[in-house]
Amino acid sequence: MMDEQEFRHQAETALEALKQHLYRREDESDGAFEVDEQGGVLNVLFEEPAAKFVITANAPIQQIWISALSTSFKLDFDAAKKIFVLPKTGELLEPLLDRLIGEQTEG
Repeated sequence: MMDEQEFRHQAETALEALKQHLYRREDESDGAFEVDEQGGVLNVLFEEPAAKFVITANAPIQQIWISALSTSFKLDFDAAKKIFVLPKTGELLEPLLDRLIGEQTEG
């Protein structure tokens, strides 16, 4: 397990990259969703159907948490690959969010 400072650095780097990815997707989405950041927490807001995804770092547990589609997704840091991964499926942070957004917007 890494120390808290290293985790925060890795999480901030991953969330910043995710935020930039989501901003690009938002521009291409024709208003399907909006990205908002408040205090280090990323929110993805949908109008139709109404929903909110919340993405945040959980330092004590050293995970990135995503609350979406009535489910909590908890990604662990893979130190060897220097990426956050959903252990259950092996999905990485950005592809996982892309999949969840697709499920939300396509019904």
